[in-house]
Amino acid sequence: MKNWIKIFTKQSAILIALCTITLFSACSKDGNPNGLPDANPDEYARKAKPGVIKILAIGNSFSEDAIESNLYELAKEKGLKVIIGNMYIAGASLANHRTNAERGTPVYEYRKIGEDGVKKNTTKVSLEQAIQDEQWDYISVQQASPNSGQLETVQKDLPAVFNYVKSKATNENVKYAYHSTWAYATSSTYSAFANYNNNQATMYNAIINVSQKIESIAPVNFIIPAGTAIQNARTSALGESFNVGDGYHLNALGKYIAACTWFEKITGQSVVGNAYNGGFSSFEVKVAQNAAHLAVLKPNEITSMSTYEAEPVPLVNPVLVDFGNATPSATWNQMSGYTVGSKVNLKDTKNIFVGMSLTIIERFNNINTNGAIGTTTPLNMPDNVSARNFYGNAKGAPFNNIVTPKGVIEVAGLIPTLNYSFSFFGSRDASDNRETLFTVSGVNSGSASLNPSSNKTQIATIENIKPNAQGKITITVTAGPNNVSANGWFYLNAAKITSN
Repeated sequence: MKNWIKIFTKQSAILIALCTITLFSACSKDGNPNGLPDANPDEYARKAKPGVIKILAIGNSFSEDAIESNLYELAKEKGLKVIIGNMYIAGASLANHRTNAERGTPVYEYRKIGEDGVKKNTTKVSLEQAIQDEQWDYISVQQASPNSGQLETVQKDLPAVFNYVKSKATNENVKYAYHSTWAYATSSTYSAFANYNNNQATMYNAIINVSQKIESIAPVNFIIPAGTAIQNARTSALGESFNVGDGYHLNALGKYIAACTWFEKITGQSVVGNAYNGGFSSFEVKVAQNAAHLAVLKPNEITSMSTYEAEPVPLVNPVLVDFGNATPSATWNQMSGYTVGSKVNLKDTKNIFVGMSLTIIERFNNINTNGAIGTTTPLNMPDNVSARNFYGNAKGAPFNNIVTPKGVIEVAGLIPTLNYSFSFFGSRDASDNRETLFTVSGVNSGSASLNPSSNKTQIATIENIKPNAQGKITITVTAGPNNVSANGWFYLNAAKITSN
């Protein structure tokens, strides 16, 4: 009888154990529809990839700007293999990341660049899924730009985000970074700029104040000073030319600078001299790479790059300027900012930086998208150029709450001994006479006008203007004497500059 009981007990125990295993397996499968790793990390975690640097950013569009372009190519140029991931939600703050972590919500777009350089975007991904998708070598976090210089917001949410990420990471040697982002352009009209009194220096200093205190808030291993790199570059001849029209996201060159900063900080290799140029001129690459390198050396202060000046050169090829576009057109410079301080550094049609810049010194009202397409002028404009313009209202009732009597642009970096010629195009779908007058002034001056109303063929040309001793010329755009519109509408879509 005792033997029978022993046998029964043993068999029961085996049966119970089998049922338990079966039940656990079923629950693990049914309760895990998103394919998260099971409880045994040794069995289920993705294997390490020796020789591959794996980088994950938990961020927003600013991490998109910094790592989704150029970083892979910079690494490849040095023979380094990388995998790059970006957990993207537009405008996401640390508070958003904290909530998503605590709730396990699959609300991210997981943008992943593989070893082969191919990017794959996957929607509805949770933080846990992405963190456990690879044995990441580096994981970064960042604050949303409106709050990037507000210390209390970082103190409130960073510890929880950091602890969550650390609890889910599968690489025991992972290093954690804080992405210190950039201040807005001086011309930015973004409402969040008010958090810093609409002052770039105030915003930059606030961001640095946060960065200097990060390691006391969460035990990150290092700071990536992308914001300082951008600020360094702003002291060069390139000036305020690293943002798109909204004044806070980076343009192509700004993205290159940010990626250079990430490259040097993560790899420990100086980015100066990296042969991957991103398609930029030698001068732009020189400024970008050195701006990043100097930021890594001195992350909490601005290093002046005023000595990195490009010498003005005679224009062997024309300079073409597209007003009102953030979307590039081949051979055209894009001037997307229409407010005071907006600036673009100019290349010629061979993509060579020529040492010239345009800066708005009296604003236009806004950007209009109703210019003509299918134009036939000596400027040979693509539709993307001819269809958009800066416009102003010289008189009458305010429009957008303002009257703009004239728009004034300063051209700098000219050679005082040369003469320069300018051709302008203006166009807007209209039927009345909206004559626009263009005046170019240096040592001498000249004027020309055209009627932009439904214009597809006319340009206004002013020749042989000599710059002043400082190598500057001003362009003034306003309503002409024959303009009959009640608001004195005037338009500037495109320009061509040549020298003798």
